[in-house]
Amino acid sequence: MARNRWDKEDGPEKHMGLLQLVQMLSLLVIFVAGIIIGIASSPHINRYFDSLAQFTFTNNIASLKISDDNCTILRTCEKVDCLSMERFVHPDNLTHSMTDDEVLWRASMLPYKKGYPFDRVPKVAFMFLTRGSLPLLPLWERFFKGHDEYFSIYVHTPEDYEFNVSTDSPFYGRKIPSKDVEWGSISMVDAEKRLLANALLDFSNERFVLLSESCIPIYKFSIVYKYLIRSEHSFVESYDAPTRYARGRYNPKMLPYIHQYQWRKGSQWFEIQRNLAVYIVSDTKFHAIFKKYCRPACYPDEHYIPTYLNMFHGPLNANRTVTWVDWSVVAPHPATYDGIDITKGIIQFIRNKGEQCSYNSEMTSVCYLFARKFAPSALVPLLNLTTTVMGF
Repeated sequence: MARNRWDKEDGPEKHMGLLQLVQMLSLLVIFVAGIIIGIASSPHINRYFDSLAQFTFTNNIASLKISDDNCTILRTCEKVDCLSMERFVHPDNLTHSMTDDEVLWRASMLPYKKGYPFDRVPKVAFMFLTRGSLPLLPLWERFFKGHDEYFSIYVHTPEDYEFNVSTDSPFYGRKIPSKDVEWGSISMVDAEKRLLANALLDFSNERFVLLSESCIPIYKFSIVYKYLIRSEHSFVESYDAPTRYARGRYNPKMLPYIHQYQWRKGSQWFEIQRNLAVYIVSDTKFHAIFKKYCRPACYPDEHYIPTYLNMFHGPLNANRTVTWVDWSVVAPHPATYDGIDITKGIIQFIRNKGEQCSYNSEMTSVCYLFARKFAPSALVPLLNLTTTVMGF
C-alpha cells in the first residue's frame, strides 16, 4: 500500500521534468539549425568551396600538363591496347627504352607452338649498319618501291646521329636505338646483334641481311626476295685458312671452349634465317670469350659469327656470302667504285663472273644479290642503270 501511495504523489512532478527537457532540446535544435543556415548563406564559405573544387580539379589533370617555355598544353589520354596481338607481332615503333640486355632477352624468345595465329607473310629484314648517312638512299628507295608487305628496314647509326629522311621514305622512322661503334672491336658485333634483336621483335621477319651504306642491290626486289625466302640455308662466309689473317688470329686462351680446328673467318656482311638469328642474339658465353681474347689484330666481326655457326649450326649454312666485294687489289680494305667506274658491264660482271655456286643442293650462276663498296659519286650513274640493267 505504501508503494502505491508514493507513486501517485511523484507522478505530476515527473511529467513536468520531462516536458521541460523536451522544450530545452527543441530550442537547442532550432539554435544549431539557425547557425548552419547562416554559414551556408555566407559569401565567404561559397568562395572556400569554389577554391577547394578548383584545387581538386587541378591536381587531377596535373599529369596531363606539358610545360614549355612559352606555353602549357593539355592533352587527353588515349586508351591503347598495348597487349594486342598486332602490336606484339608487328611493333609499329622502333623507339624504345630497353637496354641491350633487355632487347636481346626479348628477341631470344622462340615459340614452341607450331604455326602462327595470324596471317603471316614472311619478310626480309634489311639491316643497315652505317657510319652516318645513307648516300645511296635514292637507289634503295627505288629498289623497295611497291613491295611494302615483303620487307622491313632497320638502321643503326652512331648514337647521337640525326637520321633525317622524308616521311614518305621506307626508311622513315626506321632507326633503332643505337650506340657508337669502334672499328675492329667487339662493339661491331654488338651493333650487329642489336640490329638482329630489334628485327626479331617483328615475327614476320624470316630472313635477315646485313648491309652497309656502301652496298647496292644488283637485282630487282622480287628476285632477291624469292632467292632468300626459298633458300634452305643461310649465307655466312665461313672458312679455314693457314694464314696469319685466319688461323693466325686464333688465341689459345680460348681453350677449352674454342679449339683452333673450329676457328673460322668470313665476311662481316651476312644473311641468315630466323632461327639462326635467335641463336646468335641468345649467345652470351662465346660473345664474352671473343670480347676478352679477340682484339686487334683479331677482329671479332670477321670471326665471331663464322666460328659460332661452324661450331653449332654448320649444316644450316651455305658457307658463302651473297654480297660481292672486290679484293683484286692487295690492300687492308676492298676496292671502292666511284661514279666514273659505273657502267652496264660492271653490274653484269658482278652478277655472273662465270662462277657456279650451290643453292638448295643444286648449282646456280646466281651467287650474289648485293655488292660493295660504292662511293656517293656512284649514285647518279647507278640510278641511270636501274631500269635498263637492274630491272627496277
